Amino acid sequence: MVDTNRITGAVKELGGKVQGAVGDLTGSNRDSFEGRAREALGTAENVYGQAKDTVRHAADQAYDYAEDAYDQGRRQLHEVHERSTEWPHASLLVAGLVGFGLGLLVAKL
Repeated sequence: MVDTNRITGAVKELGGKVQGAVGDLTGSNRDSFEGRAREALGTAENVYGQAKDTVRHAADQAYDYAEDAYDQGRRQLHEVHERSTEWPHASLLVAGLVGFGLGLLVAKL
């Protein structure tokens, strides 16, 4: 999806080029100056639209990565839950060892 600023900027830029060229051909300094100014404004608007597109694309990618990480974490948690229901004694032993290790760390602080 292209930002509308890019389209309107390109149109203004083209219009400014045409107006500047007509001003140069007719010798009208006013038309030439206004054309160059319109061209510069169109270029700036086009660049602004490109920046918005870039930010939108980066945000979409970040959202996709976060969604994938969330789904992967949810699958891993479900798998751990399944394993713990299959081997409850092993799960209790691991939880006890982790608690004991954390207790040792806290006692040394």
